Amino acid sequence: MSTTTSDSTIKGKFDEVAGKIKQGVGETFNDQKLANKGTAQQIKGHAEQAWGSVKEAAQDTHERNKPAAEQTAHDVRENLASAARNVKESIQDATDKHKNR
Repeated sequence: MSTTTSDSTIKGKFDEVAGKIKQGVGETFNDQKLANKGTAQQIKGHAEQAWGSVKEAAQDTHERNKPAAEQTAHDVRENLASAARNVKESIQDATDKHKNR
């Protein structure tokens, strides 16, 4: 689980609570327009919280996998350098054989 809360999650919670208040006030005073706006704001808040959860999960996954990714990148660099060294040595051997004919 995430150790940090994303801005989307916080904003979503705010919109959810504010929407509930608007809906309640609208229903209390028989203001359908305000009640509908409150419901819409709650929906927006739930969507923002869901998006925040996705971002938090992605960040957690990135942080957990960072050491493995760094090791993989190191290994790839080492393999590339070794392959380049082998190609250079093969070319050098071929040119040396050609010179000695």
